[in-house]
Amino acid sequence: MTIRTMSKILFTGLALLFVQLSFSAPKIENWTTESGLRVYYVNVPELPMLDLRLTFAAGSSYDAEKLGISGMTTSMLSKGAAGLNADQIAEAFESVGANFSTGTGLDSVWLSLRSLTLKEQFEPALQNWLKVIQKPSFPEADFARLKKQALVGLQAEKQDPGSIASKTFYANLFPGHPYSQPQNGTEETIEALKIDELKAFFKRYFVNQNGQLALVGSIDKEQAKKIAMQVSNALLDGERGVGEKAAAIPPVKPLTKEKVIHIPFPSSQAHVMIGQPGDKRGDKDYFTLYLGNHGLGGSGFTSRLMKEIRVKRGLSYSVYSYFIPMKENGPFMLGLQTKLSQTDEAIKVALDVLNTFQKDGPSNEDLAASKINITGGFPLRTASNSDIMGYIEMIGFYDLPLNYLDMFTQTVNDITRDQVVDAFKRRLDTNKLLTVIVGGEAKDGEAKDGASEEKGTVEKAADNKEIPVVAAADEAKKVEETPKKAEEDEEEPDCD
Repeated sequence: MTIRTMSKILFTGLALLFVQLSFSAPKIENWTTESGLRVYYVNVPELPMLDLRLTFAAGSSYDAEKLGISGMTTSMLSKGAAGLNADQIAEAFESVGANFSTGTGLDSVWLSLRSLTLKEQFEPALQNWLKVIQKPSFPEADFARLKKQALVGLQAEKQDPGSIASKTFYANLFPGHPYSQPQNGTEETIEALKIDELKAFFKRYFVNQNGQLALVGSIDKEQAKKIAMQVSNALLDGERGVGEKAAAIPPVKPLTKEKVIHIPFPSSQAHVMIGQPGDKRGDKDYFTLYLGNHGLGGSGFTSRLMKEIRVKRGLSYSVYSYFIPMKENGPFMLGLQTKLSQTDEAIKVALDVLNTFQKDGPSNEDLAASKINITGGFPLRTASNSDIMGYIEMIGFYDLPLNYLDMFTQTVNDITRDQVVDAFKRRLDTNKLLTVIVGGEAKDGEAKDGASEEKGTVEKAADNKEIPVVAAADEAKKVEETPKKAEEDEEEPDCD
């Protein structure tokens, strides 16, 4: 080991110690209302502001055969409630400077409110929010308009190679599993949705026993308890009662063989996605895989993939890898875009880097750099209300320990290089990877009608083994998260 390397490691160790000693994680308090709503609260007194987020296990994984119903139901909540129309609801929030939003993921849906805590602003904002939660009216005219917008979006996706790649990737990574389902549905399922089906979905899943409330801001615990009770009571309205928890999402099966899918598309670049099922929230290997992947492809310009593919060879502007943990094993994903003429070379280099990393792991110097990058930036990722909200929502929804933020830096610092190598060898099988390529003309042996049967073979970049190639079906499935830009560092957890 050179003196320069020893100096870097020593400096890194001192920096890690400074971060550990100086960082104080927010205190998370937790309780459950009488009706079963789980509550997570963090007092942040610096600004007169409060963030609320109500989350339910009701993401697109619960759509069943009615694909798109979760997102459509959530979007409809602000279109009418308690005698107010969409414009009146929006005006009620805007008039007091409050922000209201909703979202849908694979595992969950959420409704958020941000408001000043001054009584003349907060009380009207809260009451308006409670109306949306308690008595959404699901107006037919707004439903018809949202369906048209959804259908336009689905049509537009057919012309977007990135969307095609993402949907195809998820469809083939999770065959027969709820995670394969497109969050925005298909043209057929959106057309078939009925307003009564949205009301039934709302009644089933938007209930106390299936939800959690997170509060972050400048209120004391007694105020938080009062607000939580108001929200819990609002969810009792009508025939919903306390409800019951959603059924567990089934385990994800590992891939049994390697598969390459090429989708012809008239573009100048090829979109490439490579991966297999990875890990889930609370996984014993989560932190080890997260730390290892930071150096592989999650740290932007300092990652190994970026250095080999962009810096050394100029094959791609953007290349990344990361794990997306969810209730069950989400994807490990490696992605890039490259010129059509360079596709085979770019894939070969990416697979070579992945195989080498899995075999040898990071160097001690690279691992130390990843640790300081992750832990050094961690305090900044818990600096604002919205940052804290993302973490405590994740902690609550995925049943993680309340001291998760306190133990984060120490857990990362304690991981050894041998543990990273061991985790990557156990959790990734590079002989059973899914590769999706969108772009270019159909190659010899591929089905040209979009069928999914296996046709022909292609040379595997890493070891020249023959592997099957299939052409993709038109209706592929939607990716859960948009890939990060190449220059962005991988962010540690956010709720689905």
